[in-house]
Parts: sequence; structure tokens; C-alpha cells
Amino acid sequence: MVRIPLVREAEPAVAAPRGYQAEDLAAAVTAAVRAPSQHNTQPWRFRLSGGAIEVRSDPARQLPIADPTGWAVRIACGAALGNARLALAGRGRPADGVIRPDPDDAELVARLVPGAPRPATPAELALLAAVPRRHSTRGRFSARPVPAAVRARMLDAVRSEGCWLDLIVGTPAVTAVAEIAHSADRVLRRDHDYRAEIEAWTRPAPACDGVPPEAAGTAADILPRRDFGGPELPLEPEPEPLVAVLGSPADTAAEQIAAGQALQKLLLTVTDAGLAASMVSQPIEVPAAREQLRLALGRFGPPQMVVRIGWAAPGATTPRRPAESVIITE
Repeated sequence: MVRIPLVREAEPAVAAPRGYQAEDLAAAVTAAVRAPSQHNTQPWRFRLSGGAIEVRSDPARQLPIADPTGWAVRIACGAALGNARLALAGRGRPADGVIRPDPDDAELVARLVPGAPRPATPAELALLAAVPRRHSTRGRFSARPVPAAVRARMLDAVRSEGCWLDLIVGTPAVTAVAEIAHSADRVLRRDHDYRAEIEAWTRPAPACDGVPPEAAGTAADILPRRDFGGPELPLEPEPEPLVAVLGSPADTAAEQIAAGQALQKLLLTVTDAGLAASMVSQPIEVPAAREQLRLALGRFGPPQMVVRIGWAAPGATTPRRPAESVIITE
């Protein structure tokens, strides 16, 4: 089990907190469903049980071809868990909890119980405000560099969740990561079933899940992007983006969920700073590419996501299912 890192103030609790109520669940789920997921499958569910909020995976929304091990589901559910924690902290009811508290219940991602009541910190409120604004930007980034202060915030955000982040700097290093990513992308594209699965999750508007064609483009830049059938992007080279590789100390299910929390905190930190980001999972999906990336970085723990970060024009968020549709009521 992995305990959920929490931000605490050094004030003693004056009374035992009461359990979470329906309004707490509603606030947590409204934020949680804004988390990213592979092909926007939204593989999560939530339940109020005995005053605790359960975050649960939805195996019916696991991608059988792209995600046979459930890695992407756990990353997505970890990101949703991170948003839920922020929402609860924003209500002055921060959560204590444990990731995967029941080894016999594989769908139970985490159980959250109220910690000592306290006001939300300014940092928590800033990240919570970024939740509805965060989205993946697959368009080109400008040549404007990411400020050093923002890079430091990104590193701190990931470390606070018990994970690691490498910022890839310099043309040779970025090119090496890009070559691994493109090689993995070519491997995946050769699989007819893989391409068919992407097509199945390409949704015309209006839709509440999947990816609309206009939200993605072809692999025209230094890092590959999945082709969901949108318009071709210009083939002119993109200025070298900031590439970040996020990883965890180990590769257990609990560590992958923790990496999902770290990923979401990174993305919200980027959004709060006015920057844009998109995730590149192809080098994680192909085991040989993932190992090659780990060795290239000189890391013991496995990479869990590659992220490109930079300045870009504002874009639209992808659709989400209504919060009430992912709450278990029975």
C-alpha cells in the first residue's frame, strides 16, 4: 500500500472530523472527472461508503489493445484521485487515505477519509482553480522558453507526490528521447487492432467521452502525436519544446496510481503558470522503448509518462461524462 502524501499545517485537530457527506462527494467527483485519460476513456467511478469516498477503476473502460496491463487506467485514476483531493482540500476538508487499501479488491484505487479540518493553502487553491482550465494542447508551441522558476515548481510538484521528474535539456538529449518516442509510435501503428481501437474512440460532436478529431493531429513535430483523424498540421519543424519524463520509484499498481497523482499535479502546475502541455505515452506503451528510455535517463525506477511543455494559444477542453454518471449509488 502507498499512503497518499498530504499537505498539512502544524495545528492540532480540535475534534474528530465527521465523515464525508453527499455534497463532499459531489465536489470531489466534479473535479475528478476533469482528469486526463488515454483516448479520454474516463475509466473511473466513485462511491460514498461509511463516510469515506472510494475512488474505483472501471474495467469496462480499459483499452484491451493499448492498455492490456491496466497501466493507463491506473495513471488516469491516480490523476482523478489527485483532483478529488484538491476539491476536498478546497472545502476545508482535506483527505487522509491509502492507495489500494484492499489487496482483494483490485478495482478500489483509494479510500479517502476526512483529516483534520483546515483552510486550503494558497497553493491548493491555485491548483484547484486550474482544474477546469487544464487540457492537452497538441498544437505547436512557441520558441519562448519555460522560465526557470516554473521548472523548479514542476520538479517540486512531482517530488511532493513521491515521484521523479527529468527535464530534458539540449538538442542531443531531446532528439534522443524523440527518436525513442517515434520508434515506439511506429511499432504501435503497425498493429491494425491498435489503429482500430483509436478509431473506435474518435468521437464526432457531441460526445461525452473519446477524442474529437479536431483535438489531435498527425506526427508532424519532434514528438509523435496520435492521429484521431483531424486536419493535417503544418509540417514545418516545431521549436525545441521542453520535454519532461515523469517516473516512479517502482512499477507496482500502487506506484502507478501515485504517478498519476504526480502527473496531474505537474499538469495543473503548468496550467497555473499559463503554459500548455500534452502527454506522449507511446514510449511507455512499448516495453522495449520504455526500458530504452529508462536506461538513457540513468534511472532505476521506470518512466511513467513523457510530457511536452511550452507556450501555446488557448485551446478547448475535451468532453467529459456528467459527474453523476460515474457515482455508484447502490
